[in-house]
Amino acid sequence: MIIVIQCQDKVGLVAAISSTLAKHLLNIVSMREHVDHNENIFFTRLDVGDGDIAGVEESLRKILPEGAYIAVNPEPVKKVVVLATKEYHCLSDILIRNHFGTLGASVQCVIANHDKLQNICERFDIPFFCISHESADKAAFEENIIGTIKKYTPDYVVLAKYMRILSPRFVAEFPMKIINIHHSFLPAFIGANPYKQAFERGVKLIGATAHYVSDELDEGPIIAQQIVPVNHSYSWKDMVKAGQEVETAVLAKAMKLVFEDRVFVHKNKTVVFE
Repeated sequence: MIIVIQCQDKVGLVAAISSTLAKHLLNIVSMREHVDHNENIFFTRLDVGDGDIAGVEESLRKILPEGAYIAVNPEPVKKVVVLATKEYHCLSDILIRNHFGTLGASVQCVIANHDKLQNICERFDIPFFCISHESADKAAFEENIIGTIKKYTPDYVVLAKYMRILSPRFVAEFPMKIINIHHSFLPAFIGANPYKQAFERGVKLIGATAHYVSDELDEGPIIAQQIVPVNHSYSWKDMVKAGQEVETAVLAKAMKLVFEDRVFVHKNKTVVFE
């Protein structure tokens, strides 16, 4: 079982937590902790093995600072809704992992603003909804998507190359629950056509960034990043191909970390226990 805690730091926290769990006959198999000294915030993720968790949260709350975030044994298999557009590489990887039970989550449905990816979803027996951005104004378009997502009560929404900018209204419906893969090593090359931007700049490294979505375009807390080398022989199309492989890998890593409750968010930064 997993316990995650985020709270103000104070002397004796680790000892108090350990003592409290011992009173509930819970053995600490592993414990990862970090203190942000600038913000005086304590983060910890504990694996306490199997046991009776009745009353554990209440006991922990008594010894932790006021306002502490505590999650005892979060749902081990998260429910996710995936948003996509036309590119298949990230979505297909998600569907394959979901099919073989290695995603760490259960894909409830896929929503796209084009029908190009419907066939692959049907092959994996995943409900597919095409909600066109051309059939209504943006507010109505987003309300339609929000309504469809909420029918499945997901823990997270994953943007698998969903090439639409989400409004603050949309983001507010799922705060720090939307995971995006950006085809660039942020903060470089924000926005559209990053590989053309990279090609024109003559970069020697390209990468991808998985992050939570916030109101600021491509500025949300970063979960995972990765880079690959390129050189003068690469066209921008070669960079796209190499970049797609990195995007798939980075999104998969980020989802694993999030679904295993290894990512903590404070302000616009993350603490990640890999």
